[in-house]
Amino acid sequence: MDDLDTAGEERLPAWLQPLPDAAQQRAADAWAISERGIPALDLMERAGAGLADLVAARAPAGRVAVVAGRGNNGGDGLVAARLLRTAGREVDVVLLGSADELRGDARANLERLPGPAPRPLGASTLRGASAIVDAILGTGFAGEPRDPAARAIEAINAERDGAVVVACDVPSGVDASTGEVAGPAVRADVTATFAAAKPGLWIAPGKARAGDVIVIDIGIPAGAPVVPEVGLIGPAVLDELPRRERESNKFRAGAVLVCGGSAGLTGAPCLACEGAMRAGAGYVTALVPASLGIVFEQRLLEVMSVGLPDRDGALAPDGVAAVLERCGRAGALVLGPGGGRDDATAELMRAVAPAAPVPLVLDADGLNAHAERLASLAGRRHATVLTPHEGELGRLLGCSAEEVAAHRLASVRRAARMAGAVAVLKGDDTLVARPDGAVAVSRGGSPALATAGTGDVLSGAIGAFLAAGADAFTAACAGVFLHARAGRLAAARIGAEGVIASDVISQLPRARAGEDA
Repeated sequence: MDDLDTAGEERLPAWLQPLPDAAQQRAADAWAISERGIPALDLMERAGAGLADLVAARAPAGRVAVVAGRGNNGGDGLVAARLLRTAGREVDVVLLGSADELRGDARANLERLPGPAPRPLGASTLRGASAIVDAILGTGFAGEPRDPAARAIEAINAERDGAVVVACDVPSGVDASTGEVAGPAVRADVTATFAAAKPGLWIAPGKARAGDVIVIDIGIPAGAPVVPEVGLIGPAVLDELPRRERESNKFRAGAVLVCGGSAGLTGAPCLACEGAMRAGAGYVTALVPASLGIVFEQRLLEVMSVGLPDRDGALAPDGVAAVLERCGRAGALVLGPGGGRDDATAELMRAVAPAAPVPLVLDADGLNAHAERLASLAGRRHATVLTPHEGELGRLLGCSAEEVAAHRLASVRRAARMAGAVAVLKGDDTLVARPDGAVAVSRGGSPALATAGTGDVLSGAIGAFLAAGADAFTAACAGVFLHARAGRLAAARIGAEGVIASDVISQLPRARAGEDA
């Protein structure tokens, strides 16, 4: 946990690092001022000092340009400009609007600024700077920037090739609470964020604008009465997973069923099965089309396989009873990998999902079978985890993948609420949402996972943790964390561009043992 603590009834487990949204951070600031007697000017001074230190570290020489807006974000930038000038750096201050428009602490710091007065933004104002500080719009911004802010944002982005861009608290144009970007937004190399990181710095598309995220302690004491609903997944989530003990056997370690597969798509259920085994499951059974049984018998040496009725290599509704009967001997069911888009298979998926008497991971074509039918899952009596990418989530919600991409946080929360399930929206910023709105965010950093089959590995791992007895939210978060770490380990061994899904599977045990690249 960074410098922001929480009080009252916490909604997030201890292994999530809280990410307060804009309103919650304002409340924490106000509490520090009113209840702990910390002057607002002192908070701004500490923020500006941390910002100046970061600028000096990232650009130790050359001219600095500070682009300041008219609010407190601009005030933070003015503090940094003063401290950098005092340290002997050449600093140009660009003020958007008139100096007469500044109020409060920002105005006080303008009056403290030594050296040349601020100047307006011109065609060449930023050219040649070694560092540009974006102090235009703060965490309270939402929507689409308007001029002069929009023009300044475009000017900063035009100079990125020659300068280090340092954002103050949040890149201007990014919604700090959601990561949404509705218009032009600064593309920072690094963001100095104050007291705690904000959700929008870790959630796409804002994440791509933030660069490295550095949290600056500004002296807000622990105990602020805010309860963040979004948090970053930390390695301690793995400590929550059940582990094999001396008295364990293959069934107590977790028995997982994987139901899927079709002609041309036999690899997906195999990867899910192997992912479950390497994540710790003691017993895995593949429920697959009977006519393709020889494929699975030859590929899956440590996995049982059971043939289900099929039509031309696609699962048929006749197999529903067999799947449900097998659930009586399992701890979790992974439904959908490689199932294909056959109407008969979709009918089986729609019949099995609401009725399965075990925790369920719904993936791939299991999700597609439920396009615009999320509410049919809400009545399940056992835990449910959905694992869509943006396209699949769009089909579930009846909207485009582009709409999901633009509103990732809102979309995953909506899906979790509608289905009464834990929803996992995959991506570098994979989001894990509970039905009550709490969301966990992956730090990502695993580009090697951008290859076919890695989603099947993830669904298998989550299935293994459910079968071992973990609750749905913990199982999903642990699966996401372990999956990303295994991706980094695989990339470190062979290079990110050459990684395939089976390489990720091979690294799951090392990742669970605590190794990282």
